[in-house]
Amino acid sequence: MYICCMLFKEITGQYELKQQLIQTVKDKRISHAQLFVGTEGSGNLALAIAYAQYISCQNKQDDDSCGCCKSCIKFQKLVHPDLHFAFPVNTTSKVKKDATSDHFITEWRKLIIDFPYFSEFMWYEYIGIEKQGHIDKSDAEIIQQKMNFKPFEADYKFMIMWLPERMNTTAANKLLKLIEEPPENTLFLLVSKNIDQIIKTILSRTQLIRVPPVDEESMQKMLAAKYDLSPNETQVLTRLSAGDVLKAIKIYSRHETEQDFLDNFKSMMRFAYEYKFVELLDWAEEMAQLGREQQKSFLYFSQQMIRDNFIMNLKMQNIVYATEKEKDFFLKFSQFITPQNIESIYSAVNLALSHIEHNGNQKIIFSDLAIKLTQLIRKA
Repeated sequence: MYICCMLFKEITGQYELKQQLIQTVKDKRISHAQLFVGTEGSGNLALAIAYAQYISCQNKQDDDSCGCCKSCIKFQKLVHPDLHFAFPVNTTSKVKKDATSDHFITEWRKLIIDFPYFSEFMWYEYIGIEKQGHIDKSDAEIIQQKMNFKPFEADYKFMIMWLPERMNTTAANKLLKLIEEPPENTLFLLVSKNIDQIIKTILSRTQLIRVPPVDEESMQKMLAAKYDLSPNETQVLTRLSAGDVLKAIKIYSRHETEQDFLDNFKSMMRFAYEYKFVELLDWAEEMAQLGREQQKSFLYFSQQMIRDNFIMNLKMQNIVYATEKEKDFFLKFSQFITPQNIESIYSAVNLALSHIEHNGNQKIIFSDLAIKLTQLIRKA
């Protein structure tokens, strides 16, 4: 179990960025609106919370929060009265109307405390929503109310907004002036994985903080401490993760859902190779029954499978990290992913992913992908 103290030292790597953030506090030049941009496994969310904790700490150390003052103890539980959150949500079986972040704050705190590296899909799965979440005008109104209060205990009050790219235009318009000219001692810390999707008027009002991939040495130390791996396995996993803690853990762990994805991927490719159109359409029908976020995750998984099988075909299996079940499949299937067809197959899957993300008809999308593959998989 990961113990979430939100100390800088608990966050994997990012040494230079941590020092930069600490220095802004020492120099008393804290920007009122900052945007932490990085992959979901870079530690950007944890860094934003650790930064807020350090600013509020009553006994700051030279390189970290003290971890034991009254303020730090409340930050450890994410219940400090001056710490507020906003994040994408949607309706569920329990919250049937006008869902806001406050409806899910208990689940939010628990997930971060358990392990602060998680994906958007993992969050939706955790709270039981199948549609893409959003931050709408109801959340914006709540943010306005909270940020207009004076700090209760700390010198500052904080609004940490996770995935501002999920904020709709109405919500953004409500918050523009507040973010640009917030009340005294009010800080907005936005945490994003894709700034290209953030409404430009919001983006222009923030100070950009790029959170880089985790360095290899820090990643190897984290993996060695967490798993029983040989030095070679640790190095391979570090290379494959590309500085993304969440990706490294996902590659190693292979969640049970991904085992289902492997079975679905195998069926798709086998039916396509054998020209079994009836079976392919039945497969597409089954895939259409999944939630949209699961469909997106399957297509991401398919891209990874295509990449790994191509690498295996090139006899470079030493840089592929796979489960035993996947390795058995790769040995048989990799011969069909060649330099002649990999780009076309990957593009077909990527196009299907784009259509799913834009709320296209799932059955048509998966049927179209399956039929395309009957031609591409045999392309020499």
